[in-house]
Amino acid sequence: MPDVIAADGTIRNDNWVVVARPAEGDSLDIPEGQPALIPADLWLAGYEHFAGRADIGVWFDSHDEPELLEGKVNELPLIAVNFPRFVDGRGYSIGRLLRQRFGYTGELRAIGDVLLDQLQFMKRCGFDSYVLRADKDITKAARCLNFFSETYQAAVDNDVPLFRRRAS
Repeated sequence: MPDVIAADGTIRNDNWVVVARPAEGDSLDIPEGQPALIPADLWLAGYEHFAGRADIGVWFDSHDEPELLEGKVNELPLIAVNFPRFVDGRGYSIGRLLRQRFGYTGELRAIGDVLLDQLQFMKRCGFDSYVLRADKDITKAARCLNFFSETYQAAVDNDVPLFRRRAS
């Protein structure tokens, strides 16, 4: 199992399994006895079966709309957002929407093509755990999460811009 790094720099084993979208006509194959992340629209389609389960979370692909789960996000223990390529920035917007517009308070995880130099920006958008791409060194991640000591803009992690912080 891959490791996951938290926004505070701690590394832990990741016991969540990302369940791929089934092919047309196939059923969702959720592994027995392991927490699973399933596609968000399939969780919603099977809401009666999945709601309230601490072992079922969802994942969004970069083209998915978080509005899909409006009003239900805090029923989920974990939401993951897939970054299919490091140049695809739509996942940052999904993270901010989940935190700021929809008020998600649970664990928000970045998965997929997650690189070290993206971590602090993901953290600023509300992500609090990260599964790095397999070829990246997770032991360097803690330093990357706090590479900059100050930020200019307001974001999820600090809603006051620097000019307002300096004036007080």
